Amino acid sequence: MAGNTSVRFPDRMFVDGDSVFASDRHRTPCFDPSTGESVGGAPRGSAADVDRAVDAATRAFYGEWRRWSPHDRAVVLLRLATTIDEHRDEIAALDTINMGRPYDRTLDDIRMAAEVFRYNAGAADKLEGTSVPISSEFVDFTELVPLGPTAHIVPWNFPFGMAVRSVAPALAAGCTVVLKPAEQTPFSAIRLAELAHEAGLPSGVLNVVTGMGAEAGAAFVGHHGIRGISFTGSRATGQLIMQTAAGRVTPLVLELGGKNPLVVFPDANLPDAISQSVEAAFDNTGQVCSAASRILLHDAIANEFIDRFAERCDGLTIGGAMQSPDLGPLAHASHFEKVSGYVDRAKKAHRLLYERAVHDMPDHGWFSPPAVFEVEDYSSELWRDEVFGPVVAVARFSNEKEALRLANDTEYGLVAGVFTSDVSRAYRFARSLETGSVWINGWSLGGFQAPTGGIKQSGFGKERGMAGLSHYTSIRNVAVRLVESIDDAEKE
Repeated sequence: MAGNTSVRFPDRMFVDGDSVFASDRHRTPCFDPSTGESVGGAPRGSAADVDRAVDAATRAFYGEWRRWSPHDRAVVLLRLATTIDEHRDEIAALDTINMGRPYDRTLDDIRMAAEVFRYNAGAADKLEGTSVPISSEFVDFTELVPLGPTAHIVPWNFPFGMAVRSVAPALAAGCTVVLKPAEQTPFSAIRLAELAHEAGLPSGVLNVVTGMGAEAGAAFVGHHGIRGISFTGSRATGQLIMQTAAGRVTPLVLELGGKNPLVVFPDANLPDAISQSVEAAFDNTGQVCSAASRILLHDAIANEFIDRFAERCDGLTIGGAMQSPDLGPLAHASHFEKVSGYVDRAKKAHRLLYERAVHDMPDHGWFSPPAVFEVEDYSSELWRDEVFGPVVAVARFSNEKEALRLANDTEYGLVAGVFTSDVSRAYRFARSLETGSVWINGWSLGGFQAPTGGIKQSGFGKERGMAGLSHYTSIRNVAVRLVESIDDAEKE
């Protein structure tokens, strides 16, 4: 498929088991960030379309889907996983052309998404309650019940994978789903719903409404029929969602980005730390919530690290995403302008340690050269803001206490990494980091079985693993009052 752009871009939403246009027939244009050229568009859903999707999800939840056993849900989710595997080249091409993530990386993302469905399918019949000992007069137990119709608002940086991350556990738990992909990258989410229906998911269980966040997304968040919300995106949008959801007391799972530190001590395996750091900083062209956007270096190894880091950056290939380069373009024009603004301002405020030559950039598309700055002003926007591009802030430290202070010097708290050969230091440092995940001598460690999610202004709640499943259930307690004794029962 690489190099072949002959792929069908779905042009309709998917609601109640059918492909449909927006009620007002309005559309949102979409583009190929590798070229800047149009790849068509998707329906611009409105509040009326959201009503239609939530109504379908509600009917399905109280209808056929509610009668399915956990085993039945597992069977159809396993079938969907196989269907995704069979269509992975097509799905990967959709996301690569529409978002700009290199094709080989996107192909891996789709393979992983199929495994996420298999994992959650295996957990569907393991959502067990507990027995609560109270007294001989009572039997008391809990059971886990699905929330109901849930809304999933996903970002543009990993369109298919981020959708599956929350949709799979919601379906496994017995919820129904309304999914709103980012307006820039709607196609693979629509394809997911189509394939799920083909795999045997009943009509109305998985619905996709495309459109603008301020229109379709806002309508989902405030809808009276939604029983739970999963959102991954910007902190500002997350705050608005919290305010709206509070009015209906709707439970939330929020992942709101990060400004993540990668800390390198002088006893680290330096070649490995450098290799891991380049990948951590520039995977998906830095458009990753868990990117290593702040690299903290001990004075003893800082200069060598920076020189060798720059050498590795010189060797990165940059080009059209379907050719599977190391770095593709930024995802859309407005984001390109945002990142470019950060870089221009950083050049006036900080020492530029490295920037890829402009002549290495393709002539067309939204390509941003990797850039590395040394930061000494820790109040600056480059140190504080999530740039979400191939831009790294480097700082130096002289001891462990200073490293910890710099690492925790952020309003975010998503992930952090520590490179050291001292096991005691690694664990001691990890325990003091204010973050949801800590990776030692590596980056993006763990997998879909391990919970992920932030603290502080990175949000709350967990995705992935059994912890992620728990957000789509509520605990119902059942108490039964018994007659006093066997003799009393016999009298009756």
